[in-house]
Amino acid sequence: MTYWGNTTVGVTTYDIISDKLPADFDHYKIIQLSDLHDAEFGDHHEQVVNKVTMLAPNAIFITGDFIDSNRYNLEQSLVLVEELQSVAPMYYVTGNHEIATNDTERIKGALENLGVKVLSDEAEIITSSEGNAIAIGGIEDPMSSSLDDNEAVEASIRQAFEQVPDEVFKLLLSHRPEQFEVYAERGIDVTFSGHAHGGQFRIPGLGGLVAPGQGWFPVYTSGVHDNNGSRMIVSRGLGNSIIPIRIFNQPEIVVVTLRKENR
Repeated sequence: MTYWGNTTVGVTTYDIISDKLPADFDHYKIIQLSDLHDAEFGDHHEQVVNKVTMLAPNAIFITGDFIDSNRYNLEQSLVLVEELQSVAPMYYVTGNHEIATNDTERIKGALENLGVKVLSDEAEIITSSEGNAIAIGGIEDPMSSSLDDNEAVEASIRQAFEQVPDEVFKLLLSHRPEQFEVYAERGIDVTFSGHAHGGQFRIPGLGGLVAPGQGWFPVYTSGVHDNNGSRMIVSRGLGNSIIPIRIFNQPEIVVVTLRKENR
């Protein structure tokens, strides 16, 4: 059971329903891949690649810790991007492990060379054929800043969306789920986070045991969370880092479908 729960990949699906979403983006499908940590899932990451390809997303979000600073192997992890680059537009933000390598420019450059949009405190506006729009923004992990985490995250979000009108539906890629209150205060509609590794060991009926930035029995380790209409999806991620195993916590691919209304 432990072997299966650490070497196979599941798919978790969520519908996010919002009247604010333009009708042109109803059923817009996003794949979230988080916390790969230089793990491998079959030859050329075939377990992940085959599932993502079959799901036919409109966009793929990579929400940090794509590599692991303790066993840094960028080329190995880039294979996953190479295999997925023709599937859908890809967006990426840093996690704390990228910052810890002191090699972020090489990481970002390699991803950009493969066609990935690296979001560094910036947003891209996606416009439909009817002229309606949503914004996809992403921020640097606060480990890259000299400010405290709350201040760094708030400043990064402000910069990322400064040219985006308030009424535009906003998606945010940000590695840290413990900053959910800041995301909600800044008017983000849907945030995609990781970092918590599902709490590493999941206790049936209680949830995750421990997570960085949240400590013991963390609140934000998996699933969809709501704060006054601002939603956050927390991926349990794909790989492991300092703690090498998961218990009752299968690596996951997250699929989010945006919906205009429940129908």
